[in-house]
Amino acid sequence: MNILLDLFLTFAKIGLFTFGGGYAMISMIENNCVERKQWITHDEMMNATVIAESTPGPIAINCATYTGYKKSGFIGALVATFGLVLPSFVVIYLISMFLDNFLELTLIANAFKGIKIAVGILILDAAITMIKKMPKKKLPRTIMACSCIAMLCSNIFAWDFSSIRLMLIAAVVSLTIFMINGAPEQKGGAKK
Repeated sequence: MNILLDLFLTFAKIGLFTFGGGYAMISMIENNCVERKQWITHDEMMNATVIAESTPGPIAINCATYTGYKKSGFIGALVATFGLVLPSFVVIYLISMFLDNFLELTLIANAFKGIKIAVGILILDAAITMIKKMPKKKLPRTIMACSCIAMLCSNIFAWDFSSIRLMLIAAVVSLTIFMINGAPEQKGGAKK
């Protein structure tokens, strides 16, 4: 029962104090679940993030569900997911009940401008952490660099190019190279 309470409180804290959605939450999820509590490894977090990014639903909720499932099965997945979602739901519900023109208040509008900067920094922190821990191989780094350049060009020149298309192109390139080169050798020297 202690692990369920710990899962709930950990993800409720992440849900309550993180603005900006899933990408901003990744660094907090990694900090709490990988570094502090060691519920999952960094590789599991990277895999969960990649899978969560390609499956329906918000990335942070998918990561919370995975972590909860890894620690305590189906009930753990429910508790972690509920913990992440509940604070946001309560805050939005209270705002909708009491303040019709919430974002029109000057103080709130200015606060959200500052929060945008903080969210950008959290997302950048998560990206830098993932890049540092990424295997030092040419293919993943080349695909990452090309994707980053393509997205920057898309934003700068206002090209109508979806990030989903970019992910699909990266997947096709990776799978093609994998099929041509075969499975990479494992640490023991044998192929799986």
